[in-house]
Amino acid sequence: MKIIKLDAIDSTNSFLRDLANTTAVKNFTTVIAKTQLNGRGQRGNTWQSEDDKNLLFSTLIYHKHLKIHQQTYLNFAVSLAVFDVLNELAIPKVAIKWPNDILAENKKLCGILIENVIQNQNIESSIIGIGLNVNQQKFPTDLPNAASIIHFIGKGMDVENLLSSILTKFKFYISLLHQQKHSLLKEKYLAVLYKKDIPTTFIDAKNNYFMGMIKGVSDVGKLQIQLENDTIKEFDLKEVAFA
Repeated sequence: MKIIKLDAIDSTNSFLRDLANTTAVKNFTTVIAKTQLNGRGQRGNTWQSEDDKNLLFSTLIYHKHLKIHQQTYLNFAVSLAVFDVLNELAIPKVAIKWPNDILAENKKLCGILIENVIQNQNIESSIIGIGLNVNQQKFPTDLPNAASIIHFIGKGMDVENLLSSILTKFKFYISLLHQQKHSLLKEKYLAVLYKKDIPTTFIDAKNNYFMGMIKGVSDVGKLQIQLENDTIKEFDLKEVAFA
């Protein structure tokens, strides 16, 4: 496994993608940076991080016979890998917030960005970008729900040790994915899904508020919410948010 260490880069995902486009890059090649100048997150958001405090990395993974319609299970595998590492640190109330944010006590610890290379209805490879708050003590006022590992365990951590632990979990869960253990991945994901089976207020794309309960995630990755009339409605990423 090759690990490329950088002091500063616009985006580890972009760097690794450009590298893979011009060079023969081995499976699980990883780029880690002390600083990201233009880190990217879900929904087109930026990922803000204090210099040299957190774990910022991207990993290239090649797939075996992974179909486009199975990418939800890739998301399950990646999310569970990070979840397991944080849960093993005895951080309280760790959960996966759909689709793949990692929370602890309702605070956001980690964001995940997955970018796929697709050919002939197959996902040939994926670049997995991780932003994990580790040693950052203070966050901007526009990030009131952000937190770091240090807030929960009371001491700083070596980010490269964390990287090693997460990569080990990546290999484990990606192997389950490639063995098509889809039911197992889904079962484990739903078992730790944030707010599952808890009455919750949501807001839809038209800014309408409604009550519902998360019941699951469909095979194509849509969030399944039971409404007050007991019907199940499915929502895509940009169609619903927690209120």
